[in-house]
Amino acid sequence: MPEAIDLTVEFGDVREEEQLDWSKLVAYLRDQQLPGADAPMTVKQFRGGSSNLTYLLRFGDREWVVRRPPFGPLPVGGHDMSREYRVLSRLWEVFKPAPRGMFFSDDVSIIGAPFFVMERRTGIVIKNRQPLPPELGNDPATFRAMSEGFIETLGDLHGVDYKAIGLETLGKPDGFLKRQITGWMARWEKAKTREVPLMEKLGAWFLDNMPLSPPPVLVHNDFYLHNVMIGAVNHGEIVGVFDWEMSTIGDPLVDLGIVMNYWRDQNDPPELLGTSQGEAHTLRPGFLTRDELLHRYSTRTGRDVSAMPYYWAWAHWKTATVVEQIYVRYVRGQTTDPRFALMGPMAPALALAAAQVASRLGFKPWL
Repeated sequence: MPEAIDLTVEFGDVREEEQLDWSKLVAYLRDQQLPGADAPMTVKQFRGGSSNLTYLLRFGDREWVVRRPPFGPLPVGGHDMSREYRVLSRLWEVFKPAPRGMFFSDDVSIIGAPFFVMERRTGIVIKNRQPLPPELGNDPATFRAMSEGFIETLGDLHGVDYKAIGLETLGKPDGFLKRQITGWMARWEKAKTREVPLMEKLGAWFLDNMPLSPPPVLVHNDFYLHNVMIGAVNHGEIVGVFDWEMSTIGDPLVDLGIVMNYWRDQNDPPELLGTSQGEAHTLRPGFLTRDELLHRYSTRTGRDVSAMPYYWAWAHWKTATVVEQIYVRYVRGQTTDPRFALMGPMAPALALAAAQVASRLGFKPWL
């Protein structure tokens, strides 16, 4: 049995199988003249997230964050450290919640994989499948302010002039939605641990029913409540947005669909609520409903969101593939993280949720 880890804390000791060559890393950081790196270093590992590995480096009173891909075989196109660094090395200039990327290295002889160093942000992180942090309290007004700050931050991201900060070649917006669908279909085939026929039926339906995309924006591609940091004093302020490895230039409604996919409403089916594996945070009184989120986003950006059932259904389907990619690492023995052992039922549940939303647009799973 894997060792139990307290996931309620922000960080803890580094897991044994995820130790790095710290002496080589320190030598690199000192060579790069990272501020504070001349002091003795201590290391902790962040407990949040289920994709890339994230470490907290302390040099006296200076703190920095290092990110690298997980150990073991990786899906093609995933865990792109150079992409994440590229975005964070520029975006912080115009989008305040983006932490600044400091250095990137693709020299795998240092810690075994490409990695980058970024600034440390401080605030409150809401961890997936864990109770809400007690410092947030239980006031509905707090949760409403958090919801508003969250969705307005996404709207502001989509208003960034990405060409002005040199990110116009980050992606190819023409054909973006179709590439997303076909790419994730291929990832599903490589990661699946069992047959889920609904996944194949939905994939074909998504290709046959693509809406016309609005003008392209800088897309985060994994924007949800657990990838942001809440202000410690002003809980309506988002002081950090993390996990930019899949960011690109493309359809803004893909991001909004991902928000809808992760957000939970009181009338959601039991199978979908069950994927929260604990408290579904957005069911607390005060959190905006999905419809309220859409309205606020549309008001903030001026965008038409009438096609959202398509993007929402597709985000459920994509997330089914994401969790299967994580679960298969546990099945293959590539990680002992106890969270991953619980992900087996999630892909079928998310496929069913996708089908239920897509049925509003005419999808018939029995055909």
